[in-house]
Amino acid sequence: MIASHIHDALGQVDRMRDLILERRRFRGYSGIARMLGGGVALATTLVLARVEALHTPLLQLAGWSVVLAAALILNYVGLAMWLFKRRGLEPLLTALRPALEVVPALAIGAALSLALVFREHYDLLFGVWMCLYGLAHMGYRHSLPVGIIGVGLFYQIAGIFCLLAPGITFLNPWPMGLVFFIGEMVGGWILRSE
Repeated sequence: MIASHIHDALGQVDRMRDLILERRRFRGYSGIARMLGGGVALATTLVLARVEALHTPLLQLAGWSVVLAAALILNYVGLAMWLFKRRGLEPLLTALRPALEVVPALAIGAALSLALVFREHYDLLFGVWMCLYGLAHMGYRHSLPVGIIGVGLFYQIAGIFCLLAPGITFLNPWPMGLVFFIGEMVGGWILRSE
C-alpha cells in the first residue's frame, strides 16, 4: 500500500516536472529559418571557394558578413512572426528571455572578431566564431530541446579544432561552410521535430 502511494507520488512529480519544462520551452525560433541559414552558408562557401577574385581576407570576410546578415534576417523575421502570433499572452521581455540570454556570448564574439580583423589574424576567426556560437547554444539548455546542447558541443569541438589545427586558413571557406551547414541543418531539424 505504501509502495503504491510512493509510486503514485513519484509519477505526479514526473508529470509536474514535464509540465514545467514544457511551459519553459521557447518556441520562437524557426527550424526552417535555421536550415535556410545553413543553406546560405553552404552556397556562400561554394562561391568563396570557386571565384578566384574573392581570395582575399577582406572579400572572404564580406562573404561571411552576408551569411551573418542573411541568418539574422531569416531567424529574427521568424522570431517576430512568432511574437506577433503570441501577442498579449505574456510580457514581451518574458517571452524573449531565452533569446536575450545568449546576447553576451554573441556580443563577445563580435568584439573578438573585430579585434582579430583589426590585427589581421583572420585565420583565428572560424574557430572563434564556432566556439562562441557553440557556447551561445548552452544558454538554451533549459528552453530548447536537449539536442541543441549537442549542436552547441559540435560547434565548440569544431571551433577548437579550427583554432589548434595547423593549416586551417581563412582563405579556405570549407571548414566554416561545412560546420555551419551541418550544425544549422541538424539544429533546424531538432527544432522542427519538437
